[in-house]
Amino acid sequence: MKTTSGKITVTGIVALGMAALVATSGMADEKPRLVLQITVDQLRGDLIDRYGAHLGEGGFRYLLKNGVSFANAHHRHANTETIVGHTTLSTGTDPAIHGMVANLWFDRKTGTPFYNVQDPEFPLVGASGVDAATEIDPTQRAATTDGRSPRNIISSTLSDEIALHFGPASKIFGVSVKDRGAIAMAGHAGQAYWFSKAEGRFVTSTFYRNDYPGWVADWEEWGKVASYSNQDWILTHDVGSYAFAGRDDQPWETALPGFGRTFPHNWGPAENKYFTTFLTLSPAGDEITVDFAKALIDAEQVGADEVTDYLSVSLSSTDYVGHIFGPSSLEAEDNFVRLDQSIADLLAHVEATVGLENTLIVLSADHGAPEHPGYLATLGIEAGLFDFQRVDTEPGFVRLQLDFGASRDLILNFSNPYLYLNQDLIAAKGLDPVAVEDAVADELRKLPGIAYAVGSSALRAGSVPPGKITDAVLANFHYERSGDIYVVFEPHWFVADFDGLTVASAHGSPWTYDTHVPLIFAGPGIKPRTVYRRVETVDVAPTVAAYLGTKLPSGATGEPLPEAMPQRSE
Repeated sequence: MKTTSGKITVTGIVALGMAALVATSGMADEKPRLVLQITVDQLRGDLIDRYGAHLGEGGFRYLLKNGVSFANAHHRHANTETIVGHTTLSTGTDPAIHGMVANLWFDRKTGTPFYNVQDPEFPLVGASGVDAATEIDPTQRAATTDGRSPRNIISSTLSDEIALHFGPASKIFGVSVKDRGAIAMAGHAGQAYWFSKAEGRFVTSTFYRNDYPGWVADWEEWGKVASYSNQDWILTHDVGSYAFAGRDDQPWETALPGFGRTFPHNWGPAENKYFTTFLTLSPAGDEITVDFAKALIDAEQVGADEVTDYLSVSLSSTDYVGHIFGPSSLEAEDNFVRLDQSIADLLAHVEATVGLENTLIVLSADHGAPEHPGYLATLGIEAGLFDFQRVDTEPGFVRLQLDFGASRDLILNFSNPYLYLNQDLIAAKGLDPVAVEDAVADELRKLPGIAYAVGSSALRAGSVPPGKITDAVLANFHYERSGDIYVVFEPHWFVADFDGLTVASAHGSPWTYDTHVPLIFAGPGIKPRTVYRRVETVDVAPTVAAYLGTKLPSGATGEPLPEAMPQRSE
């Protein structure tokens, strides 16, 4: 809704609210001009309510008032990591089918870790180097010149099906700070842009195009990134209004040199090699992403005609802030305030350009997050951190030496959550690989902090008894990419060491604090309400496909959610 000055306002969005949805109910045969899929990285299912006192009117509050909110939505796979969750949301199926079993898995052919969307056949367009920030985000350790593509995603995606259904006139885009957050959602048929910390700009790969459109250079010249130079991340509100006002310096928070663990956090000068990394460890990362998405909407004329377009915006700051400071921290609380403002900014721009009455919005998250054991200890809850480098000192590995003539050497690689056995050594010693797998899994289960160790041979044979955790592990099992043993830590335990960097939170478990995520649909004909029955994130893509009338993604196993279907008027 525009004012007489032509500017969009948050108040205008709220005024549109129910009136627009009521007016469009009964228009189920009219397709929305835009599907806007917002994925907030590490937004645990309780956080909107937990930090809701600071909500404005145009972000989460708008979606909750005008959409259907599924309050008990969960990922059903075991490894709740970024690529796994994003791809599940985009394909409507489990990692066992879409193939993205982890952020990193071990490639037995090359003997090296494999990053989920790496693809040497498609280098980055105009790549100039490697992100210095890989020292902080080891999942990005592969060189930017290695290339990126969606080819490792085995299933088609929702965005692919939209492109197939509506034809060449349908525009498909994915935007994120993280490459995996953009690529998993844009799919094979769209275009993905992500933020290169090395270059301080959004990039893409030659899988999508061979050069950059002119508007990208115009956005860079506008200077949004540089505007944060030598500025501070300061609290949005008076410190006394925050639930964690007295917890600005918790001992388990990560103290990054130059950024610190107390407010204000200075982003430093633009020429500092960690400047862009510090931006992504704060609300600035989301603000930059939304600003780029707005420029894309304008330049590419997204949602400008009657043909349905698709735009994914994956917001990564909540994840980075959660890792560094923990989800129960002053930083996490203020980041949520700024996240709400960023979503409001994006929705206001969509209203101004496309019209929210013409837009189907889907908001969810790729995973939740655990609390740090130090914080839990203040509440009397026992938890711990697991150090996998110490397992060979345990008595069980002495038993392995006696039984097989080897112990630690039997383990080739541990790429959380998968343990890969040294199959060459096992063959050279003439050992039974299944017997070794079972024995190692049995010894792992005896270690403090490990709840389950499930062998892949048992998964292949179908000999694992059903249950909450084993079903989740099976949903994560891919016969080529999964390791030999899946390790599940006890509730509230996690590995905090990331190649020497100790973090305050690390997701990736099948426990509910990692699986529970928000799920909201808002759009033409959808009746606002809250639904409390359990639903699963594999239902998201089938629901949108049913709403639009497209085919389901090729591997989809989820079911359309009837509460998110357009309501016809009598």
